[in-house]
Amino acid sequence: IGAILRTRDFTSVAKLRSVILSKQTSNQDTQNQYTKQFSESAYKYISEGLQQALILRPQERQTRVIINLLILIDGLQDLNLVDLALEKLQDDNMAIRYWAVHSVTNIGILNQLNSDDTSNRKLAQKIIEQLQEIIDSSSPEILALIARFAAELNIPQVNELLLKIADLRIERYADWTVKHERLDSLILKLLENKIIATSKSVAGKTTTAVDNQNFARRFAQLYSFAIQRYIKGTNLNDKQKQQLITVLIETEEKCINSLLGQQQFAIRKAIEENDMTALQAEHDRLLGSQENVGLLPAKFGFDYGTEDDGSKRTAPLPLPDQPLK
Repeated sequence: IGAILRTRDFTSVAKLRSVILSKQTSNQDTQNQYTKQFSESAYKYISEGLQQALILRPQERQTRVIINLLILIDGLQDLNLVDLALEKLQDDNMAIRYWAVHSVTNIGILNQLNSDDTSNRKLAQKIIEQLQEIIDSSSPEILALIARFAAELNIPQVNELLLKIADLRIERYADWTVKHERLDSLILKLLENKIIATSKSVAGKTTTAVDNQNFARRFAQLYSFAIQRYIKGTNLNDKQKQQLITVLIETEEKCINSLLGQQQFAIRKAIEENDMTALQAEHDRLLGSQENVGLLPAKFGFDYGTEDDGSKRTAPLPLPDQPLK
């Protein structure tokens, strides 16, 4: 750790990290005395290192040292080190925040949180609560890490994390500030997985129909806004259009086909033929319109809220027109 703090040639840091990682035994063997001592020592010196890094100058060197200490924590995959990473979750530097989030959501940590050890549940809840606090201010790359974690962690409380990310993306579409649309292919796929899983759970009486409807409603509204953005976004640049095309086609192929149990090609065909009328018609058929309930709402028993007269909305919320620049 001292060597990492002193270094100015960061090309050698990976080797320093690998030396530490090579001394670690399996973090699953928690009864091993060496494992306990190693974990305690790692916590002590990495904690001190993170504090000492704060006085390093210039700022770029400080940032690099902190990132490398977080990458080390990420590699160690030790639940005892999670608190050190959590302290950096709200850092304004997105690179530091990215590795802090990665350190508490990686597959090694996830597997331990999903184990039968009930003592880990409290830590899982703490991670969930702190991740919720940074969703609104995090980059798309960080949201992708949180979303995957939310989809794989096996405790009910984590569902709100994925729903909150979906709501944020829906809000960003609504006000035309959404960035990195490609992320929504992942979000929609994770929501589709949850819809399938909760559908089976509802049938087996292990969850409620409300859970299933919440995931399905977010899926439909987010996909609707992506389609509407493509139709209305006459001023979008080529990169934005291409990302939307990827979202629309991948979701049709990987999600809609699975949810409905039949092959669907209408969205791909409409995009390839640049037929916005056909694309809108397929949107309405799948997701619903003012006149008709869509295939997905009909199958999964959800609506889009309540109209002023008390009736249930059968159509997704309309995307406002693109603001004039």
